[in-house]
Amino acid sequence: MLTTVQKEILQVLIDLYSKSNYMPIKGENIAAIMKRNPGTIRNQMQSLRSMGIVKGVPGPRGGYKPTIDAYHALNLSAADEEENVPLYKKDKLVENITVAKIEFTSLPQPGFCEATVKVMGDIKQLDLGDKIRVGPSPVNKLVVNGVIMGRDDMDGILLVDVSDIRSIPHKSVLEIASQDLITLEPDMNIKEAAWILSNNGIDGAPVLENDEVIGILTLIDITKAIANEEKDLKITNLMSKYIITVKQDVMIAEAIQIMNKNKIGRLIVTDENDKPVGILTKTDILNQIAGLKYLTS
Repeated sequence: MLTTVQKEILQVLIDLYSKSNYMPIKGENIAAIMKRNPGTIRNQMQSLRSMGIVKGVPGPRGGYKPTIDAYHALNLSAADEEENVPLYKKDKLVENITVAKIEFTSLPQPGFCEATVKVMGDIKQLDLGDKIRVGPSPVNKLVVNGVIMGRDDMDGILLVDVSDIRSIPHKSVLEIASQDLITLEPDMNIKEAAWILSNNGIDGAPVLENDEVIGILTLIDITKAIANEEKDLKITNLMSKYIITVKQDVMIAEAIQIMNKNKIGRLIVTDENDKPVGILTKTDILNQIAGLKYLTS
């Protein structure tokens, strides 16, 4: 049975071991983070070594490494430490802490949601009442916001009153894009293009010539032309020639970054031969994140 101090030492050791690319960790480094005497850490390490929980590595670059039993002692798997999941307090990154596990304890109760958050590192940096943000996680980019309602120093667990949960699905753009691609022809006039957009309930479409995207026309472009009494122009004189495309296997999270960087609301999705196969809009992404299509189906 491990003591509270031994569990804290193991949490800090595993966290530092992961961040150092699995190099041995000096006892002095652990002592500095825990604000304890290095002699105390050495004595505790001797006990942990005798239990087979840590391994000593001799030499100038030596130190301590956690064994597989160290992860088991903290109810972790070694895989939990492969990715660093950050934790923020008041929008500021908390150093020497990473999140290993999140479990929701009261999700089914309307208007009330709690989570237990398993952290590795110096948990004493966090206090009751602190507003925290956990994430994003490496796969679904899960982010959890809430307030700390409880803290278990021995097991490194926070009880969090959750205010909101956000996640970006781990899907490719092709999985959520509209693949029934509505396109416009370059010799169309404004009236023809407006009818196609209106009839299909969309506010923009790519302009294709010989199966190649040469521009994008939106209802805003058409509205500006009508306001300027330029309704007889061909759409090639109105369309935006600034075209951003993404390959069909690009993940949603990357597509969001591309949209934000270029300040656009839609992307043309192409296959391996650069042929357009769909269009992705911010609305498509929001529906996936909010789960709106499941609520309305």
